[in-house]
Amino acid sequence: MSSDSIFALASGAGRAAVALMRLSGPGAGPALDALCGRPAPRHASLRRLRHAGEVLDEALVLWFPGPGSYTGEDSAELHLHGGPAVVAAVADALVALGLRPAEPGEFTRRAFAHGRLDLTAAEGIADLIAAETEAQRRQALRQAGGALAARALAWTERATRLLARQEAFIEFEDEDLPAGLDGAVAAEAAVLRTELAAEIVGGARAEALREGVRVAILGAPNAGKSSLLNALAGRDAAIVSPQAGTTRDVVEARIVLAGVPVVLADTAGLRDAADMIEAEGIRRARAQAAMAEITLAVFAADAAPDAETLALDAIRVVNKVDLAPAPLDGLAVSARTGAGIGTLRTALETAVRARAGLADQASLTRPRHRAALADAVAALDLLPEAHLPELRAEALRGAVSALGRLTGRVGVEAVLDLVFSEFCIGK
Repeated sequence: MSSDSIFALASGAGRAAVALMRLSGPGAGPALDALCGRPAPRHASLRRLRHAGEVLDEALVLWFPGPGSYTGEDSAELHLHGGPAVVAAVADALVALGLRPAEPGEFTRRAFAHGRLDLTAAEGIADLIAAETEAQRRQALRQAGGALAARALAWTERATRLLARQEAFIEFEDEDLPAGLDGAVAAEAAVLRTELAAEIVGGARAEALREGVRVAILGAPNAGKSSLLNALAGRDAAIVSPQAGTTRDVVEARIVLAGVPVVLADTAGLRDAADMIEAEGIRRARAQAAMAEITLAVFAADAAPDAETLALDAIRVVNKVDLAPAPLDGLAVSARTGAGIGTLRTALETAVRARAGLADQASLTRPRHRAALADAVAALDLLPEAHLPELRAEALRGAVSALGRLTGRVGVEAVLDLVFSEFCIGK
């Protein structure tokens, strides 16, 4: 980690009542001494900031000596008046005093490097900043507060304990070790492997909540897909026309259902393409169906159902019931009159809840998390085939290393500690 001292504007750019400038590093204290003097730790003090014989601003100043700060380093906050000229003058003064502008995410990276938080908490902070809905906020807050880290550490501790027992079996087999130790390790590892595999499957829901659930709207031309998108979005997001093939590209609209961000994707009508541009639109429509967590198969009540839409694994919607009776089972709606749209929205909310992680328990929220657990499962899968104790220990070591990647804390000291604390070795 660099020993440079850094600063950054932590509030939004532009004119505002207050602008927050954060400082971190060994130069933070001397910079405060030069600008206004250090106040008492963790006490806000109103000070005049001076540099090169000029008063820059009257600001609220806070001083956080390390390691009791967000980054674990000496840190400070300057609550300035929010005019761009004030912010620029203070930034120039800090550069002149030896600080440099921080890189994106550098404050949080320093917090990780100094042990103030783990990788999952850092990701939770990023998700909290980006949260658009209440459900996303709750999930991010749990993760930023260490809920996912606690689960990861519990898994890592279990795997580490198994590795310690296996290492003890290898190194101290002539000592007074518990009977059946080797078999017990294999049995407990199998239980852990099952739990991790189940977590990978369930983790896709929390990831869907973080990223948003994609809903693809598919059907034949003139089924009213664009009108349905507009009705669900509550605005004219897509062009509506009685001419078949109006939609050539994917049109997206973001909405919130059940506290979950949802991306609705209107697509080109499914049929034999009349030209190359429409053919590309239809290809993209099918690609959307493959990518989407939820698909709406839309039929027009005044037209015969087409075979391709009938074959979709989807929520079936029969549109235009104001023009004709529904020719098949499904959610009967009229995008033009609004009939049935509330029922469709309720059905979508139910499907979205099933796809997104709305539980109170912290879960995996990123592909990186699932990859780490998948590697741990793959390592544990080697145990039944490992006929030598040394190979079983190596498999467990791989699982511990993979689980450690979740939080970014991987080491061997924990294994050594458990080896010498759990067993009566050398007596």
